Amino acid sequence: MKIDYLTLFPEMFDGVLNRSILKRAQDKNMIAVNTINFRDYSVNKHNQVDDYPFGGGQGMVLKPEPVFNAMEDLNTDAHTRVILMCPQGHPFTQQIAQELSKANHIVFICGHYEGYDERIREHLVTDEISMGDYVLTGGELPAMMMTDAIVRLIPGVLGNEASHQDDSFSDGLLEFPQYTRPREYKDMKVPDVLLSGNHAHIDEWRHKQKLIRTYEKRPDLLEEYELTSKDKEILETYKKQLKNE
Repeated sequence: MKIDYLTLFPEMFDGVLNRSILKRAQDKNMIAVNTINFRDYSVNKHNQVDDYPFGGGQGMVLKPEPVFNAMEDLNTDAHTRVILMCPQGHPFTQQIAQELSKANHIVFICGHYEGYDERIREHLVTDEISMGDYVLTGGELPAMMMTDAIVRLIPGVLGNEASHQDDSFSDGLLEFPQYTRPREYKDMKVPDVLLSGNHAHIDEWRHKQKLIRTYEKRPDLLEEYELTSKDKEILETYKKQLKNE
């Protein structure tokens, strides 16, 4: 996978892209990353990339020329995903990360200032994505977060293909509780079922915990999850327990 970042602050990506999983993915030639400072593509002698909005208003707006010129310098094709980091975009999810992990080429357009000239959005972009209902100074941090979420799903990046399959949101539920050594710490014990060696019982316990945890922390996710009759029974029993406590 090739990943390009159009940004005014390419140095912001150094620490994230050159550490941990993302660095290992590059070392294994599974991804190739490239940061492009689109200020270098400005047509203004002062390398200006923003200007006042027509019609008045607060803040400055990114001009179209630098971004268009930078895009024309990239080797894109009809399958390239050009992502605009934007609070108006579709909320980023694990499902979107899974879809994008299959792409061969992704371009992130990271804006700054008040916003983008609308022609960038209309004529260059394939996807508008938001990290949540809040506004950040620029698109660099969201692009890095998306990169991490996407790249770890590329087969072979994590080493163990099953590593991400139990992650929260992968199947529509939150992840089950995890434990490791010591078996007992300050009178806090690991659940006996996890020490039983009975994998069928362990899987059953983990699924039950996923349902309960999702109900407790993100009940909205259950609206989209297809509950079995057994799942409904587990949740009803848990709700009754809560009422009796």
